[in-house]
Amino acid sequence: MTQFATPRASAPPRRGLMFVLSSPSGAGKTTMSRRLIVDDPEIVMSVSVTTRPPRPGEIEGRDYRFVDDAGFDALLKDEQLLEWATVFGHRYGTPRGPVEDTLHAGRDVLFDIDWQGTQQLQQTDAASDLVRVFILPPTMVELERRLRGRGTDSEDVVAQRMKRAATEISHWGEYNYILINDDPDVCLGEIRAILKAERLRRKRQLGLANFVRDMLA
Repeated sequence: MTQFATPRASAPPRRGLMFVLSSPSGAGKTTMSRRLIVDDPEIVMSVSVTTRPPRPGEIEGRDYRFVDDAGFDALLKDEQLLEWATVFGHRYGTPRGPVEDTLHAGRDVLFDIDWQGTQQLQQTDAASDLVRVFILPPTMVELERRLRGRGTDSEDVVAQRMKRAATEISHWGEYNYILINDDPDVCLGEIRAILKAERLRRKRQLGLANFVRDMLA
């Protein structure tokens, strides 16, 4: 398994970035997200809050924060969500506090969200640190095969997800990077390359001017 290198002690500090992975359900964003988190100690997963009930094996605080409708309404009223959307009858949102704390500490936040949430993040004060990656399936036939292969959804739900997939894919042009997930290992390597390059952008290296000045002194 490829591991990210530990940041060099001599490197100037940097701002964290918001790294978004979006895709239709079944195209691979959740798998890619989990593998990236395991490999890279400099990025943490944004844990969404949701009104849907937990699925078997999901753990409170690790996979999601589970709340009822009243709890979700309270978060909205207090402006504690950076973004939120309704998906298949349930609401999902991103808590503001943990994300802002992580970015200020110079670490990155990974978002497994759809195009609606991504559009809302684009409208926040931190939009300049937003990196948007959209993952496409190789074909719609393959996408349907993957959805059926999971064995967790009824025929009606699979049909709904396929219908929604067309809408989601239509927003590909709103993203910085487009990847085709026909090989998960190759796709993950491309995601790693994007993340590495974005971390090296000049605007994100906060102490670079002082670093160069001291070096030349």
